[in-house]
Amino acid sequence: MEEQKILGLESVALDDDNNALILLDQTLLPNEIKLLHLTTVDEVWEAIYELRVRGAPAIGIAAAYGLYLAAKKSSSDKFENFQSEFNAAKERLASSRPTAVNLFWALDRMAACLQRNRQLPLVELKASLRQEADDIKAEDTLVNKAIGEFALSLLQPGNGILTHCNAGQLATSRYGTATAPMYLGQERGYNFKVFADETRPLLQGARLTTLELSAAGIDVTLICDNMAATVMKNGWIQAVLVGCDRVAANGDTANKIGTAGVAILAHNFNIPFYVCAPSPTIDLNCPTGDDIHIELRKPEEVSEKWYTQPMAPKGVNIYNPAFDVTDNRFITAIVTEFGVIRPPYQQTLAQTLARVHPTST
Repeated sequence: MEEQKILGLESVALDDDNNALILLDQTLLPNEIKLLHLTTVDEVWEAIYELRVRGAPAIGIAAAYGLYLAAKKSSSDKFENFQSEFNAAKERLASSRPTAVNLFWALDRMAACLQRNRQLPLVELKASLRQEADDIKAEDTLVNKAIGEFALSLLQPGNGILTHCNAGQLATSRYGTATAPMYLGQERGYNFKVFADETRPLLQGARLTTLELSAAGIDVTLICDNMAATVMKNGWIQAVLVGCDRVAANGDTANKIGTAGVAILAHNFNIPFYVCAPSPTIDLNCPTGDDIHIELRKPEEVSEKWYTQPMAPKGVNIYNPAFDVTDNRFITAIVTEFGVIRPPYQQTLAQTLARVHPTST
């Protein structure tokens, strides 16, 4: 396939005329480009659970559109019945994945829109839900661009950058979070040299990050996860940039499994470790990383998914957490659309959100 095609595709889009959510099936990349046309809540749930759409922002956008389509289909002529159907769809989508806070944030935002507009005729109420989902997507692009600008201010031309998993355009509406400064830097001649961890067991770094960065002309080198220490020791890495799925009130962050190890290595080699986090991922109701529910996934992802035959003895115990938690002491800064937040995170995260959302904290 032509790599350049990937940057011209949206990972999440709405086909309102055909009552469908359009998703780029990320489980098939990099070898096949396939757009899915989903029309039911169960289909959207399956796509989120099976990682056909993935990345906290993209999951939130997909859930918002999925909830809108469920509402649009409703034939109820009374608000109470309409609300009951809406809430059932919301609960179903919320059960798809437990760790990414953007999923719940987007669904709650759609529910708040429903309540604000409950006095409207149902036709107009449905239109308001469509607009809310569109706004969630549009705002994500602006947020990612702002994160990119702030993160770029922390970097120097020619820097070597290590990233883990895929916090790129494929995981968002555009730009990505951790990749946003890479794209902006490419436009401005920074000539970054990016090293992408393969990110076992689902290989998001190998399959997705290298695909989109190379399509953009960025100098990217794929490494196995266990090579990170070597490239750091070689002096090839001047910064680590990762995304995240949830930030606890104390600055602990949950991200794809393996991130915590990268943070510890960066700390050992005195390399700054930056977490790129849209503000909806900050959960002040979650005190510490110990309070983040970590999703456990199917053992077959470890032993069989990418192999023609199993690569582990039949019946062996397999532990497959989707995420790990990086202790705040290993995080140099958290980069949001509102700026660069530094320790002590217990104070600075709350202060930042209070300043930009004074009525919500």
